[in-house]
Amino acid sequence: MNIDNEIEKILDEKKPESNKIEYKAVLPPARNVARLISSFANADGGFIILGVSDDMEINGLSQDFHANNITHKALDLLTPTPKIEYKYINYNNKNIYVIQVEKSTNTIFLESKIYKRIGEFSKLTNAKVTIFKENGYVKIQEINKKLNIYKKNATNSKVRLIEHYQSILKIIDNLKLILYPTNTNTPTENQEGRILSRILYSSFVDNFETYLSELLYEIFLANPSTLKSNQLVSVEEVLNCSDLQDFIKYWANRKISKLQKGSVKGFIKDNKQIRDLDVIDEKTQKEIESLLQIRHLYSHRNGIVDEKFLKFNNGEYQINEEHLMSISEICNKLDYFSEIINSVDEKAISKYKLATF
Repeated sequence: MNIDNEIEKILDEKKPESNKIEYKAVLPPARNVARLISSFANADGGFIILGVSDDMEINGLSQDFHANNITHKALDLLTPTPKIEYKYINYNNKNIYVIQVEKSTNTIFLESKIYKRIGEFSKLTNAKVTIFKENGYVKIQEINKKLNIYKKNATNSKVRLIEHYQSILKIIDNLKLILYPTNTNTPTENQEGRILSRILYSSFVDNFETYLSELLYEIFLANPSTLKSNQLVSVEEVLNCSDLQDFIKYWANRKISKLQKGSVKGFIKDNKQIRDLDVIDEKTQKEIESLLQIRHLYSHRNGIVDEKFLKFNNGEYQINEEHLMSISEICNKLDYFSEIINSVDEKAISKYKLATF
């Protein structure tokens, strides 16, 4: 039986997701597709059907983007390359996209990760277990517990960010003598500890911005109509991208520029896709903007307060004073960002029908 007949039989009989079938309503990023391909290849093979929701609603796949390019990029992420077939199929006048994956005789790796199809889920079988010190800072374990919950039913963008945040928590847990030798509420007097504190803070703020950029990319990819605007782009910008998907990623990164300059209000105003989620209100915008100003000090001024910073934090510090944060404050701010990210992600998945891990 060829692919067309098999898919027609699956859809006619309304077969649910299983160890052999995965439905996605929209076109996911290449990494999501790679995860699914590897999980089927490491099990008994199966079908990935795009343009059909997991409740069997058949809307078809947008013709604005070519799924073949995403499939090729997904295969480039896998080692060794599994055997697959892929094509567009017309079903009841709807264009759907199908990837048929063969069972592999060798283990297929997505970078260093091994996924396997177990029932209706693609599960990571060699996940690294992060173990924190039994008598360590309790707040670290509390945040890590929340992050593990946030990982469930999340976009690829959020999962990657959470893994980065967990790595930061592990560094904090391991370096007590440098980062908080006295107690968690007192900034360290160790010069190397102060430098590392600034680096860790800047890192999780930077990755908050990266998350928003990658989320925009997922939204654009899943819903091409959200990309349409009257903004002008140069021919050079288009030609510098290898294909349409690369241009979308470039455009999503460009959209984040106002946020990188500290203007949360400008970022929200310019990005309807995030604004329409109604998660980051005016109060939250001001709070995030204040935290971005601290990142600016840490990344570009070695923590030394300047006039620009005083405009946002008048009365708390003096010019040329060193801005210091305790590990307790740093952890609280990481926790704050993770809560915002979780809310944004949940709303985006619901509104734009994004593919999830």
